[in-house]
Amino acid sequence: MAPARVVAVAPGSPADSAGLLAGDEVLSLNGETVRDVIRYQLQADEPFVELDVRRGGLERLVVVEKPAGAPLGIELDSAVFDQVRTCDNHCPFCFIYQLPKDMRPSLYVKDDDYRLSFLYGNFTTLTRFTEADLERVVTEGLSPLYVSIHATDPHVRAQLLRNRRGATSLRWLAALLDAGVEVHGQVVVCPGINDGSVLDDTLLGVLDRFPRLATLGVVPLGVSSYTTEADMRPHTRAEAGAVVDIVERWQDRFASARGRRLVFAADEYYLLAARPFPQPEEYEGFPQHENGIGMARTFEDEVRGAVTGEPVSPTGPRAGFFAWVDSAPATGYRAPRNGDNGTDVAPPRHTPVAVLTGSYGAEVLTPLLPELRRVSSTPVRLLDVPNRFFGGNIGVTGLLTGADVAAVLADESAGERFLLPDVVLSRGRFLDGTTVADLPHPVEVVPTNGAALVAALR
Repeated sequence: MAPARVVAVAPGSPADSAGLLAGDEVLSLNGETVRDVIRYQLQADEPFVELDVRRGGLERLVVVEKPAGAPLGIELDSAVFDQVRTCDNHCPFCFIYQLPKDMRPSLYVKDDDYRLSFLYGNFTTLTRFTEADLERVVTEGLSPLYVSIHATDPHVRAQLLRNRRGATSLRWLAALLDAGVEVHGQVVVCPGINDGSVLDDTLLGVLDRFPRLATLGVVPLGVSSYTTEADMRPHTRAEAGAVVDIVERWQDRFASARGRRLVFAADEYYLLAARPFPQPEEYEGFPQHENGIGMARTFEDEVRGAVTGEPVSPTGPRAGFFAWVDSAPATGYRAPRNGDNGTDVAPPRHTPVAVLTGSYGAEVLTPLLPELRRVSSTPVRLLDVPNRFFGGNIGVTGLLTGADVAAVLADESAGERFLLPDVVLSRGRFLDGTTVADLPHPVEVVPTNGAALVAALR
C-alpha cells in the first residue's frame, strides 16, 4: 500500500505549525496505517494527532495539537491509499471507453469503489461490493452513497453492465436501504435498450423493491466520436420527450405513494425535447444537482436573484467530471480543492465581455442575456465552444478542454474580457492537461454559478 503524499500545507494551519511539508509521505496516523482519506479524516479529527511521516527517505514523528474536529490543513495526493477498486463491468455506454488516446493516465481509471461514491458522488454498480464493505459503510456512517441502477430487470441490467453479477448485485442496494443508508440512484438511458417500457418497468421496480431510495436520476448517455459501440447513439427529440413524459408520470405516482417525486430527468432531456425546465420546488431541494439535474434552473434563479438583490445560495460544489482523479479533499469529505481557479487576471474596466460556455450552457444562458446585459455597463455576449475534442453529442460545459477553448479564442481579437467557468478546470488544468496560460488570450476564471457571473459583470 503506497503512503499518502502531502501536496499542499495551508499557511498558518496546525500542520504548518507542526512542521509538515509538501512532499511528506504519511505512513500512519495515531498508529493506524490508514487505507483512505475517510480513515485519515477520522484520525485527523482528534485533538492530538501523531503522524509518522517519511521525508527524504527518513522517517520522523510529527505531533499536532489542535481543537477536536479542526482540520489539519493538509491536502493529499489521492483519496485512497491502498488501491482504487476498479470496475469489472463493460457497459457499452461507459464514457471511459470513449476517451481519445494519450490523455493523462488517471483519466482512464474505471472505478467502482464505494469510497469514491461517498467522497465524490461517483456512481457504483455494487457488482464488487461485499459483506465487509456493507459492515464498514454502516458502522462508519458512510452516507450518502450513489448507485447505478440502469434497470431493475435482472436480465436487462446484466446486459447493460455486460456482467452476470449485474443481475444480482442490486441485493446490496436493498441491504444498504434496510440499514438506513441514504442512497441516490441513477439510470443511464440507452435508446432502444432501457427506455420506453423497460424504463417504466425499472421505475415500477424501484417503487416495489427500493421505495426508500432517496432519489433517482434519469440521464441520457453521452456518445463521443470515439465510441466503438454501434448500438450506442444519442436520443432523438421524440425519444427525449418520451423519457420526460415517463419520468413526470412516475413523479405523480411516487408522490401519491411515497409523498415525494423521487425520480427526476436530467436537464439535457428538457433541452433535447425543447421543453421548459420544471419549477424550482419540483426538484425538491435539488438532491441530484451534481448529476446535471436542476443545474439549469438553479443557475437561472441565481442570476435573477443576484440581479434583483435577492441572492440564491449556490447549490453544492461544482466539481466537474473526473473530479476525484487529481487529489483528495483538503478538508472534510467534499471540500473544494486548492488550485481549481487557475490563473485569474485583473478585469479591465469598461470592456466588452464574452462568456465562454459549452453548447448546452449556451442554450441555458441565451434567455438570460437581457438580464445579464442590464447589470453590465458594457456589451455582453456568449462564446459557444463546440466540443470537438470528444465530439459526438458531448455538449456539457464541464467537459470542455483547453484545445477547444483555445480554438475559439484564436478567432477572437484582444480587447474583450473573456470569462471562463471554473468547472472546466481541476487543479488549474483542463481535461486535456493544458492550463489557462496556454490559451491565446487571458481569461478570467469565475465560479460556475449565476451569482458569481453577475458579480463579474458588475
